[in-house]
Amino acid sequence: MIVVTAPTGLIGRQLVQILLRADAPIRVIARDPSHLPDEVRSRAEVINGSHGDAGVVSRAFDGADAVFWLVPPDPKAVSVMAAYVDFTRPAAAALDEHGIKRVVSITALGRGSPLAGRAGYVAGSLAMDDLIADTGVALRSLAMPSFMDNIARQAGTIQEHGKFFLPIAGDLKLPSVATRDIAAVAARWLLDDSWTGQSEVPVLGPEDISFNDMAEILSDVLGKPVIYEQIRLDAYNARFVQFGMTAAMARGMADMAWAKDQGLDLTVPRTAENSTPTSFRQWCEDTLKPAVLGQVNQRIHP
Repeated sequence: MIVVTAPTGLIGRQLVQILLRADAPIRVIARDPSHLPDEVRSRAEVINGSHGDAGVVSRAFDGADAVFWLVPPDPKAVSVMAAYVDFTRPAAAALDEHGIKRVVSITALGRGSPLAGRAGYVAGSLAMDDLIADTGVALRSLAMPSFMDNIARQAGTIQEHGKFFLPIAGDLKLPSVATRDIAAVAARWLLDDSWTGQSEVPVLGPEDISFNDMAEILSDVLGKPVIYEQIRLDAYNARFVQFGMTAAMARGMADMAWAKDQGLDLTVPRTAENSTPTSFRQWCEDTLKPAVLGQVNQRIHP
């Protein structure tokens, strides 16, 4: 039995589909099961609640062999450590209690870098992984750069203004990964019951790419000019506060962006083993272009 947390998120929903196609027995933890596709509700065991709750994870982990662990975003958390580490404490206790054999977690690149401790959400995710590792469970920590899919959050701005924004230098080439590839790597580890021990598994996408490079590809795919604009860190921070984040979580986003701009995601050498197949161009064709066209259709048919 494989337990999947955050099954309606970008990674989790794709992971669940891969596991179902493999006919794997799965149990999902969902705050609102109505957000799950009908197929998932009919074929998977569903535990209703938050995987930050001790009672929920105890029920979910009972009789399970493996767990996919992903901490959901919490814009209202009092601190980054509360959002990652405190949220994970009940699950860490339940891992040993229920004899879970293997955990595959989603974490960030940067372990061992002097930048990591000042990198906001990255620092939180690495501390979360330390908490899980301290239980002694066999662990594969999938270490991520930024997701290509995050660009889709700016689909409306790209369509309306031909721009997208971040506080990172436009010419800095960094790894970027599609969530579909993360889900595929996670599924491979979860379906393999032969591994033991603890290690980090970087998942780097196919190439290092700059935001200026992305803008050129976006322009080509969308058939309209798109430019990337670097914004100030303070403006980036203020935008998240405006969206309703606590000051601590907004600062965590800004600190993570600062560390990435300093090269945090370049600490792991690229190899054939840690490179994944989906190019930014392919992701744009498959995911971003439909999202941008959806913005157009919303304006035409409100």
